[in-house]
Amino acid sequence: MIDLVETTSSWRRLSPRMLVIHPFQEVVRAAPALLGLLVAGTSSGGQGQWWSIGGVGLMVVLGMLRWFTTTYRITPEHVQVRRGLLTRKVVTVPRDRVRTVDVTSHVLHRVLGLARVEVGTGTSERRREGRLKLDALSAAEAARLRVELLHRSPAATSTSSAASAASAASAASAAEISVTPPAGSTPAAETELARMRPEWVRFGPFTMSGLVTVGVVAGFVSRLVSEGNVDLGRVGPVQETLRWFRAMSLPLEITTVVLVLVVFVSVASTLGYVLAFGNFRLTRHPEGTLHVTRGLLTTRATTIEERRLRGVEVTEPLLLRAVRGARLSAVTTGLRAAQGAQRGGSLLLPPAPRAAAVSVARLVLPRVADAPSDSSASGASPVTVGLTAHGPAALRRRFTRAYGVHALVLATLLALWWWAGLPSWTWLTAAALLPLTALLAADRYRSLGHALTSGYLVTRWGSFSRRRVALECDGVIGWNVERSFFQRRAGLVTLTATTAAGKQGYQVRDVDLAEALRLAAAGTQGLLDPFLVEEQHVSPVG
Repeated sequence: MIDLVETTSSWRRLSPRMLVIHPFQEVVRAAPALLGLLVAGTSSGGQGQWWSIGGVGLMVVLGMLRWFTTTYRITPEHVQVRRGLLTRKVVTVPRDRVRTVDVTSHVLHRVLGLARVEVGTGTSERRREGRLKLDALSAAEAARLRVELLHRSPAATSTSSAASAASAASAASAAEISVTPPAGSTPAAETELARMRPEWVRFGPFTMSGLVTVGVVAGFVSRLVSEGNVDLGRVGPVQETLRWFRAMSLPLEITTVVLVLVVFVSVASTLGYVLAFGNFRLTRHPEGTLHVTRGLLTTRATTIEERRLRGVEVTEPLLLRAVRGARLSAVTTGLRAAQGAQRGGSLLLPPAPRAAAVSVARLVLPRVADAPSDSSASGASPVTVGLTAHGPAALRRRFTRAYGVHALVLATLLALWWWAGLPSWTWLTAAALLPLTALLAADRYRSLGHALTSGYLVTRWGSFSRRRVALECDGVIGWNVERSFFQRRAGLVTLTATTAAGKQGYQVRDVDLAEALRLAAAGTQGLLDPFLVEEQHVSPVG
């Protein structure tokens, strides 16, 4: 993103209804501190209550100033936002660099008919510098803006191409952008690829997203107690609960805590699943885009250009895999894969039956003809093709690492038991978990695999969260071969396919060096030819 000096004409303001949104958001953001002031004022005879009221007033004023100091405009070449009261700043995003447009509506937004628009450029996503935010526009204006930025007219496309003639890559990118139909014509019908089904709610408890809710609630209560100097030990219900809990034996205390935590996390995970993925719908538009909408209370709409799609990732966390579930995300440029699929917008299918994830992945991935393939079935689908195992050396490495870590933990517990009086059940429990360590090592090995089929590199790894990535070979911009000290002793390497999409790098772990070089040479034709030819001409001395 580029900061420029202020330019002129046709600046537009955000919706006036956001004068309700921003003050409310500022008050909510400062709620713990304001509640702490209120509690402290009440306990001191009301002297501090005026500080709390003044704080609310200050938050309201700050929220209103955001509307008076923020304007934006859309030109044929740029998207510009101007903000700031004392320091004026104009942030400009070239339109041919727009990669994604997210439209989000929280509950209050929906009540007022508003939406928040985030324009992403695919650069510096981890620092959030590659996203331009407009909070808030009317829902109709937000939808129109999304279509305008991603499905541009021929005039806009040609203008943008002329403006960026100095960059051949930018000009080519602008020339490929799909064209919207002229006004008055009937738009082509979209194709629905997936829709939320009621029976998918059963996967909610196995996502364990409720653990985040536990952390958020605990953090909020902790901050509220700290700001208000509240002693929870003096609260009647808390005292009764602690007295009842302390009357139990230690095993019963542990069992009770675990059961309460499991029930709470399961309920919170299910509720979060319904709220996050209710009304989920994945559609393909004739302009060459995939459109994802989801959310029950807070709605979110994300558009992915299919020409920027470089592959898919099927993720199977351990608990979700136990009930034959998986989720699907896109490997594409311009989306925040670093923040997670659910938050970043790359999600193509929420936790659902694995068969549904595989089916949607096959619909999303384009078919590649005459592409390099090493599978027995020529042209096999990347999401269903059988994978090549990584051999006995990789199996030994999995067991060596697992038992090495377990032995270190067990030795530490034994030393603490012998010299520091640690309870004996700690090291006995660690010793009893040795079979579980063996199962984990075996599962990690079974998860390893790779293939090259239909122009896609397929790699799979992980146990607690098993991932299978199908990456288009045309999207690979380089190959890295890495060998640690222990990998060299085992004759193994880690091959990383570098790409501009997704997480910028996907690994084939613990594979033979010869197999890694073969994959790199087959995946990118001609890349290793100079090295291989030179090696063939080297003859042994003597």
